Amino acid sequence: METESEPYVRLASLRQLHQVMADMNTARSLADTLQTVSDGVVGALGYEMACVNLVRPDGDLVVAAFSGNSAAEALITGRVGSRDSWLRRLSMGEQWGDLVFIPHTEGWVLDDDDVPQWYTDGPAPRFEDEWHPSDRLFAPMYTPGVQGGSSGELLGVISVDRPRNGRHPGAWGREALQMYAFQAAIAISNARLRANMQRALVRLERDQQALRASEESFRQAFEYAPSGMAIAEMGGDQHGRILRTNDALCRLLGRPASAMRRYSFSDLVHPEDIGTLLRTSAEGGRAELRLGRRDGTYVWVSLRNSVVADAADGPRFLLTHVEDIEERKRRELQLAHRASHDSLTGLPNSAELRSRLSGRLCQRQAHAGALESLDAAYGHPAYDSPVGHGFDFAPGAEAYEGYDHHVHIAAPEEGHDDGTKGLAVLFCDLDGFKSINDRFGHNAGDAVLIEVARRLSRGVRDGDTVARLGGDEFVILADGLGKADAQDLAVRLRNEIIQPIRAEGRAVRVGASFGIGWAHCGMTADEVLKSADERMYVEKRSRPKQHRRAG
Repeated sequence: METESEPYVRLASLRQLHQVMADMNTARSLADTLQTVSDGVVGALGYEMACVNLVRPDGDLVVAAFSGNSAAEALITGRVGSRDSWLRRLSMGEQWGDLVFIPHTEGWVLDDDDVPQWYTDGPAPRFEDEWHPSDRLFAPMYTPGVQGGSSGELLGVISVDRPRNGRHPGAWGREALQMYAFQAAIAISNARLRANMQRALVRLERDQQALRASEESFRQAFEYAPSGMAIAEMGGDQHGRILRTNDALCRLLGRPASAMRRYSFSDLVHPEDIGTLLRTSAEGGRAELRLGRRDGTYVWVSLRNSVVADAADGPRFLLTHVEDIEERKRRELQLAHRASHDSLTGLPNSAELRSRLSGRLCQRQAHAGALESLDAAYGHPAYDSPVGHGFDFAPGAEAYEGYDHHVHIAAPEEGHDDGTKGLAVLFCDLDGFKSINDRFGHNAGDAVLIEVARRLSRGVRDGDTVARLGGDEFVILADGLGKADAQDLAVRLRNEIIQPIRAEGRAVRVGASFGIGWAHCGMTADEVLKSADERMYVEKRSRPKQHRRAG
């Protein structure tokens, strides 16, 4: 190189370097870039052999490309040298700018390290700057943006051997190799960046494909789910507004999808269930409530909300699953009805009657002694008035828990009608019923009981209770009656009962005896019923036997 005229050599070399650098920056892949770097050293910088050692993620260096000698290429390509060994090499020898030259007089100490290397034969140098076969010249490559020294991150090392002119490179040759290493580092970094971008694009495309597949799976699962599904807004002024529904929900509620988008679930829920809906919408979870159909009826559903959230934006919308539980609710109500109602007449049974009656009474009068003790303990009356409307129990009066807003039941006084309205308990016992059972059989007796129950229910007000206590005994609870009102009611009901009844194809008649008792706080349900029962027997015995059946 130095034997030719310097201007000619520099111009030719610049042309070659320009072409090599263009090839480095247009290579299709990182592997092609590395090979172009190696080939460019041989083709443009005048060395017979060159090797590119690339830093791996673990820090060690691997022989990634080789040029100039196929036998040496097969020997060391792909082999790895430890980072420590490479750093040792780069820290010794002569520093030619960014280049490191280790002459043969010092390089023998490196013969036993783990850096892959090749050996070339040749005569011993005859003059001072002649290239020796054991000389080593390295051009470190640092990450772009750092030029000049070990302060940058090491990207790799270019190793060169056997200059074609047989001499150590001069000032221009060293500068050319150093500049070439810098440009090679840029090309390798760009190639890595392109490779990373390509991998990222591939991953992004795969993620998008997976997302599209997931969205399609969700769409199909949503649209074709056998039970109702809806997506509703969450938060803001439009909280709960329905955005999308599937066919199953539209069929369940009898509403088209276009109409459903005009509603929120609060518009469709039964008024009594609005609190349940609001708690479920705010917290997610499950609830059982009633939703309105287009025809004005309501259907029981199990509603399950899932809050769909975004990591950055927080909750976004509600995914609501709606399952028809009308049949199950109907069965539950039937079971509850059977447990609390008479199977023959459909009236409330004895247990239900006692429950309703007990729910109206407290034990205030029965605990008068306890209240006097509380007066003494707390220094003030434990309740406000003898008849007690809206009393407050003293602290610790556990017997009165649950009656904070209780209105006491008062009974008309015995002996005269003072105008007091109370809870009347009418105990009804049928006269002559046993003879019907004995003469015509139990089917006829059952028919009589069913008809009597119907007539009693028809003869009372809405809100009054007609219950079958057992056998041929019935009880009526009628609130807000005075003594005269209760007596009039008993007469009217007796007159209804004594009318002929069709049973098993024949007309039969039964009479009825009524006893009127009065419920008031301080009594138990059994005490109230016993009182009415005793009065019924008094009334029954007061009438001649021959008139009992006809009333």
